[in-house]
Amino acid sequence: MTSQDTELVERLRRGDPRAFDNFFNEYYPKLYRFVRRRLREDAASCEDVAQATLCRALESLKTFRGEAALFTWLCTICRREMSARWRHSQAAAHSPELAEENPEVRAALESLLATEADDPVLATSRAELAESIQAALDYLPAPYADVLEWKYVRELSVEEIARRLGRSPKAAESLLTRARDAFREAFSVLRGDPAGGVA
Repeated sequence: MTSQDTELVERLRRGDPRAFDNFFNEYYPKLYRFVRRRLREDAASCEDVAQATLCRALESLKTFRGEAALFTWLCTICRREMSARWRHSQAAAHSPELAEENPEVRAALESLLATEADDPVLATSRAELAESIQAALDYLPAPYADVLEWKYVRELSVEEIARRLGRSPKAAESLLTRARDAFREAFSVLRGDPAGGVA
């Protein structure tokens, strides 16, 4: 690791805003090119992976030991991000349609909820569930909470969400997938199922 790497990492750990600008300006273009050469996807998807890598690196900065150059360390994180993305895309390609996306199932759920006023126990359970959902959303990073609200509360299309984010529909769908996974994990913990039992 160079002395410049050492200095930049120390400044990032101290929370120096200019260090973050230097970090992004120096390494984002390099990571983007690194991803672009390896992923056969559109530019927006490659941008998404490069940005996610930088975010993960900042979250993991305390684990950086300086045994390799900073860019080498970033490339390792980036490879993991690309692998996770590939596994996710393979799983999504073979995953069944979610039951709640079916209009008939949604209508049945809505009719079931309509009986809450007559059943205090059901109303209480629903209130507790709503609290858990809100707490899980509050726990998520802002982009994840925002896209979930846009999709499932405001019922915006993926194309509209992509326009709001300034990304391609494919990149927006990728972000939605990650947001759903993060929500599922947070919700499972809040409901006392750390193994992730939410369907």
